Amino acid sequence: MLTFFVAYLDRKSYLLIDDPKKIATRYISSWFVFDVCSTVPFQQLSLLFTARGNGLEFRVLNMLRLWRLRRVSSLFARLEKDIRFNYFWTRCIKLILVTLFAVHCAGCFNYLIADRYPNPSRTWIGVKIPNFREASLWIRYVTSIYWSITTLTTTGYGDLHAENPREMLFDIFYMLFDLGLTAYIIGNMTNLVVHGTSRTRNFRDTVQAASEFVARNQLPQHVKDQMLSHICLRFKTEGLKQQETMNGLPKGIRSSIAQYLFFPIVQQVYLFQGVSYDFTFQLVTEMQAEYFPPKEDVILQNEAPTDLYILVSGAVELRTHADGIEQVHGRASSGEVFGEVGVLCYKPQPFTVRTTELSQILRLSRTTLMNIIQENKEDGNIVMNNLFQK
Repeated sequence: MLTFFVAYLDRKSYLLIDDPKKIATRYISSWFVFDVCSTVPFQQLSLLFTARGNGLEFRVLNMLRLWRLRRVSSLFARLEKDIRFNYFWTRCIKLILVTLFAVHCAGCFNYLIADRYPNPSRTWIGVKIPNFREASLWIRYVTSIYWSITTLTTTGYGDLHAENPREMLFDIFYMLFDLGLTAYIIGNMTNLVVHGTSRTRNFRDTVQAASEFVARNQLPQHVKDQMLSHICLRFKTEGLKQQETMNGLPKGIRSSIAQYLFFPIVQQVYLFQGVSYDFTFQLVTEMQAEYFPPKEDVILQNEAPTDLYILVSGAVELRTHADGIEQVHGRASSGEVFGEVGVLCYKPQPFTVRTTELSQILRLSRTTLMNIIQENKEDGNIVMNNLFQK
């Protein structure tokens, strides 16, 4: 009854359909008959036609209740998409339950065939346990499950096997079914293991490729250290995936997130003191956040100016290199900007900027900055005045 009031997603238009008539039409033409049959009390109805309600026909009809397992499958499908539950363990529990259910059903069906066969001594269980009907329910069930598992796992000890054509026919279909079930279980477990180890394997391959590149080109040691440090940092912070997450969102959402995260930081930068709110907002929406490990060069002295950087967290050193001597001219901490001299004055970068600790840095391309300044000339004049005063 509740299903008649549950909206559904149209797979053609991807719209949520909440019209009761359309919901009812769709449900009646699909799973309604099966759902009704799975709720009919055949066991109680059998008492009206048989003395003890043990008719085989009603027992078979009573198995229609297994149709409800479709709901369980849908439940696991939702749990696998729910980030509150671990995907690996959810998937493992599903595979275990599917296997146990298949083993249980096969054992019960095979016992039913033996129980209904005219000559009990010519059945798979009658050969092993004469007068098996008089044995306890526990012994009969364990024996059935034992046969089912040995057949499923293709162990086949040979102590329990088909003794008549009915059992042979059932065993043929069960073994064919086992081929698909085994492939399903092995394939899923392989995917889980590969998914868990692929990230580490890719990391090792990347490090190996970088080391071979350094050796092949005879690069200096400090360049190799910077390359490996950057690769290691990217591996450790891969779970953040900040920029990848931002790029997958619409521009309006990206702008809202960037404004919340970075607007207060950009407002504190000396270069943008006194500019309008709109100008700062345009800058923030175009910035990209990156992570840099310690002792990595963000800017090299005398390189062409391409980007302006704002330090969100961490610290950097401003260095110059002349006549083989490297000197530290200053340091920048959280909330400060660097690279602005080269970008705004159209000249090569005057300093090498090197991180001293793990740093998060906002990057804004020179082209984007100049386009925003040209669209907001008054704010552009304020930016240049702030630069000259600095």
